[in-house]
Amino acid sequence: MAGRLQGKRIFLTGAAQGIGYAIAEACVREEAKLFLVDRDAARLHESAARLGELAYRVADITDTDAISDALAEANRAIGPVNALINNAGVNVFHVPLDTGDDEWHRALDINVKGAWNCCKAALPGMIEQGVGTILNIASTHSFTVIRGTFPYPVAKHALLGLTRSLALEYAGQGVRVNALAPGYVETRKAVDWWNSFPDPAAARAETMALHPGGRIASPAEIAMAALFLISDECPFINAACLVADGGLSVLHHA
Repeated sequence: MAGRLQGKRIFLTGAAQGIGYAIAEACVREEAKLFLVDRDAARLHESAARLGELAYRVADITDTDAISDALAEANRAIGPVNALINNAGVNVFHVPLDTGDDEWHRALDINVKGAWNCCKAALPGMIEQGVGTILNIASTHSFTVIRGTFPYPVAKHALLGLTRSLALEYAGQGVRVNALAPGYVETRKAVDWWNSFPDPAAARAETMALHPGGRIASPAEIAMAALFLISDECPFINAACLVADGGLSVLHHA
């Protein structure tokens, strides 16, 4: 039986670890062709080898020329790219008036401009093929705001706007654009955050207790949702945002 992603040629950013690596694993399992991008050279090399010597390129998504070159390399390595997963992102959490210009630009450049750079590079080829799928990894911060996390929600709200704008603009040319909004996920970043507290175990337990099910997602569970959205199993889902937070955002707004 053919894999669910057979025929997909995917350009995946932030692929070296965490959710990105879990997505890569799921895509390989479902027989997609993958081209990996990350700015962490050592981790990317290790991850690409572990996944089966996949094609990859070290690049910063905020560098327009670097992403354009990486997309051209991907086209040569795996064939014309017909799917893009914008997973790369960064947490930038501050009180608004304590946010310096450098932190403001870092949040917007990586989380929004970087995703746009990848879309801008991939879209012409998708339009030429008459088919394409773009998935932006957003966040529950795309539609909720937690005090002290500025300007991350600003960037993630903007990413959702980018998703919807491109989805409507290019739907008639065979391109679907959707977003996936994870809540808390047990990644290295989450563990490092818990470890920043005097009592990491208590901090972890407090996070778990926020959720209706008493736990948070694994990267593999987020990857399962991404796999669905990037596949051909949902051809009429466009300009949508699938929330994968275990019900947390509903609980907070009940």
